[in-house]
Amino acid sequence: MTRIVFICAAAAAMLLVEIPAGHALSGDAPWCAVVNIGPDEMEWDCHYQTIEQCAPNVVAGNRGFCNHNPYYVPAPPPRAKTGYRGRRHRRGE
Repeated sequence: MTRIVFICAAAAAMLLVEIPAGHALSGDAPWCAVVNIGPDEMEWDCHYQTIEQCAPNVVAGNRGFCNHNPYYVPAPPPRAKTGYRGRRHRRGE
């Protein structure tokens, strides 16, 4: 019985969730070309590592602009290597 209630609640939640097409993001890079694709609809094309890579897409006739990707999370820096300590010896061996 609890499974049926859970499934019904999950289905109702999925029906209520609406993702507006104007906020669709594609890509995982620091810069996005935000392009107007219709009345009040924008597409975020986030495949650009620098603003210089993004600019030609917007200047090429697309109505839009370049913007930072609001969801971009840079990779953490590599961990510093620690020195090898070797084997510890006891006194008296």
